[in-house]
Amino acid sequence: MKTIDELLAEGVDGKRVFVRADLNVPLADGLITDDGRIRAVLPTVKALADAGAKVIVASHLGRPKGAPDPAFSLLQPAERLGELLGAPVAFAQDTVGPAAHDAVNGLEPGQVAVIENLRFNPGETSKDDTERGEFADRLAALADVYVGDGFGAVHRKHASVYDLPARLPHYAGHLIATEVGVLKKLTEDVARPYVVALGGSKVSDKLAVIDQLLGKADRILIGGGMAFTFLKAKGYEVGTSLLQEDQIPAVTEYMERAEKTGVELVLPVDVVVAPGFPDLKAKASTEHTVVDADKMPAGQLGLDIGPKTGALYAAKLADAETVFWNGPMGVFEHPDYAEGTKAVAQALVDSKGFTVVGGGDSAAAVRTLGFDENAFGHISTGGGASLEYLEGKTLPGLAALED
Repeated sequence: MKTIDELLAEGVDGKRVFVRADLNVPLADGLITDDGRIRAVLPTVKALADAGAKVIVASHLGRPKGAPDPAFSLLQPAERLGELLGAPVAFAQDTVGPAAHDAVNGLEPGQVAVIENLRFNPGETSKDDTERGEFADRLAALADVYVGDGFGAVHRKHASVYDLPARLPHYAGHLIATEVGVLKKLTEDVARPYVVALGGSKVSDKLAVIDQLLGKADRILIGGGMAFTFLKAKGYEVGTSLLQEDQIPAVTEYMERAEKTGVELVLPVDVVVAPGFPDLKAKASTEHTVVDADKMPAGQLGLDIGPKTGALYAAKLADAETVFWNGPMGVFEHPDYAEGTKAVAQALVDSKGFTVVGGGDSAAAVRTLGFDENAFGHISTGGGASLEYLEGKTLPGLAALED
């Protein structure tokens, strides 16, 4: 895999460089609530612009249905990119049409343009190789060189991620090179103890990675909504908590395997429960109590790990040489249910080991809860991509960058 450093050494002055970024930032009422992914691609965009390239930045945002939708426009991320660069960024209101060509043709060396949401074109996500390839051909006409730097999308076999690199000289950007280096530290010659903390809502999203980690990690800590399927598998009452009953057989088998193989699989010992889900906009204080994990009332909803569990997990993380954390421990967006996630984040900050926050909601939680990003070894921009890499899958976007 050639890197941007090699491209810069070859020279890019005056060349049109297509950067596949991941500007898929969370929006609320049309405003960006977390610009972490935009900041993550900044080093690549700035290096290319400073070297005299004509930089074309492309990304997806959300899940539009293959047609333009103002709710998913990249205009806001483009404007934020310009603010962070400290320079104007042109914005094209289409992906491969007249506006995109005009924007690119209007670039001077060192200038940047963002084209509209790639998923506004059905060819971007098509399962049909021909349709996807035709869209990739039209994207390729905009550029001389391709730089892949959208790590959050490399697990997708999409036109701009998988097909386009085959049509242009291709290189990995700074972000992808960093992400791959970090993931190798989690899979090759890992420093031990190796502790993994998994949270989030659905256990089904994490089953494949748990399957792989049972042969690699020393400890796996389970939290978030997914914990209730594990607790139910132990025979506990989980009230109205999030539960995937169809996953109980798989969860039971993993708990048995963990015991046999000596992997410490740690479940919550207490949980924070409430009569219902809180209002995340108002964030007003709600009625809630802490109960032991094996004594949940039938009519209550589990929304966070409890304080005893937070302390237990911190202790289990204290001696770790390597930590991977993916998924919040509770509904961190509401102050009444953020303490479990805070406890795990603080344990990573206090850790002397190599700590990785695995993208998505975990990265948002770290920033929302006011932690210094530099206190962690690495904050990934791609939760799904990180998990699939740890599962041992081939990621199309990485394979496409290899020669």
